[in-house]
Amino acid sequence: MTVPIPTKVHYHRKERELELTYAEGESYRLSVEYLRVFSPSAEVRGHGPDSATLQVGKKDVGLKNITQTGRYALKLHFDDGHDSGLYSWDYLHDLIRRREANWADYLRRLEEAGASREPLGIEIKQL
Repeated sequence: MTVPIPTKVHYHRKERELELTYAEGESYRLSVEYLRVFSPSAEVRGHGPDSATLQVGKKDVGLKNITQTGRYALKLHFDDGHDSGLYSWDYLHDLIRRREANWADYLRRLEEAGASREPLGIEIKQL
């Protein structure tokens, strides 16, 4: 089965959501927080099943930029400085399909760790 490729990618800055539209007319919105905490990077996922790093305090994260990598992926540049990991069309489609289960699991892991989605402090951006 071939994974569909979006015909349009749009970032809704105010809502902090990435919208993926497909040729069949289907459109899906994924929160930037969801995309950030499920980044495919080794920094987040680790190098094995037990080495993933729980991402905390990402509720207000946004995107600075989106770049296409070849014909197979997007690179998302988050405003918290994270920009490693490529979001292949297959991985994005998987995030769409498994959104509810992934999010429920993430919230469970946060609770077990006594952690929060809320940022840990005041972010100071360089002027």
